[in-house]
Amino acid sequence: MNAAELRDKTPDQLRDQLLALKKEAFNLRFQKATNQLENTARIRVVRRDVARVQTILNQKAAEAAAN
Repeated sequence: MNAAELRDKTPDQLRDQLLALKKEAFNLRFQKATNQLENTARIRVVRRDVARVQTILNQKAAEAAAN
């Protein structure tokens, strides 16, 4: 997922995606703790996606506050 795709989404869609990403991150951490994680790089990708979504949400909130 890239930032351009996220900017096209509404804040509600972004919040839903953020929730899904956080659930996935939790599941990945759980798998890592129980030594069942196969793709360790996925943790990094999900963390960055969470940060990307949060950044876009903050930018949209700042835009709305400025208007």
